[in-house]
Amino acid sequence: MPDSPAHAPLPAGSPVADAYARLAGMYGSLQVVERAAHESAPRGVGWVGADELAAGGAELDGYLAWDEAQVLRDYGRQARPDVVATFGLHRYAWPACLLITAPWFLARRVPDLPAGEVAFHRTGGRMSVRVESFACLPDDPAAALPGARVVPDEEALRAEVRAAVARHLEPLLEGFGPRMRRGRRALWGMVTDEIVSGVWHLGKLVDEEHRAMAELDALLPGRTAPYTAGAAFRTLSGPGGERLATRDRASCCLFYTIRPEDTCTTCPRTCDADRIVRLTAAA
Repeated sequence: MPDSPAHAPLPAGSPVADAYARLAGMYGSLQVVERAAHESAPRGVGWVGADELAAGGAELDGYLAWDEAQVLRDYGRQARPDVVATFGLHRYAWPACLLITAPWFLARRVPDLPAGEVAFHRTGGRMSVRVESFACLPDDPAAALPGARVVPDEEALRAEVRAAVARHLEPLLEGFGPRMRRGRRALWGMVTDEIVSGVWHLGKLVDEEHRAMAELDALLPGRTAPYTAGAAFRTLSGPGGERLATRDRASCCLFYTIRPEDTCTTCPRTCDADRIVRLTAAA
């Protein structure tokens, strides 16, 4: 496995502030704002709490109304309620997973973020968080800080990543699940896809795609409860013999119900021949 990244110096803010700043610098669609202990999570004017979405009531209704209107506006057709709910969960879970996986990938620090500590401003691309505890390795300079939970090795740290994502998203799956008409296995397959696609994209942004893929294979080797699938990377051969990385998603985003002719490159519905054409063109 590739060497772990060098630990960043301790930032002026929280132990994961530097990782969040790096993420924002590379991926401008997501800005993470950390709150101090005395500050409340923002509400109203576009903000919604992750715990409010998990409750599955009026706040979730309002949140999903945006997705329903967006599909109608952009594609000229009404989406089924389960498709709207699937889009809405994806649009939350993808950045939410990065709140945990980006500090792990970039700095080997894993924040614990219960749903009550996170708020989301979708149209502004912002997430408000409060980090009170985190896991790290014994040689990390942050190991002596308040809130640090020191774990013995890389596998233990990977276990912390899996557990932190599950703690954050399980309540959300309870809120979205009935509207999505999917079972527990399919929902956790979707979470697997959000973790993998986020870190894979981040690896490309920092020019460390191969390390990201290796890290993800170790993080999600397959059927690591509650996750129901693995990273599942595989390699295709391009027309010139080039190696093209791909994977098969563990879940379906249901976009084909809006545009049947369009599928994701990693969708099981997309055959390898089509993948090779798309990946070669992108390269």
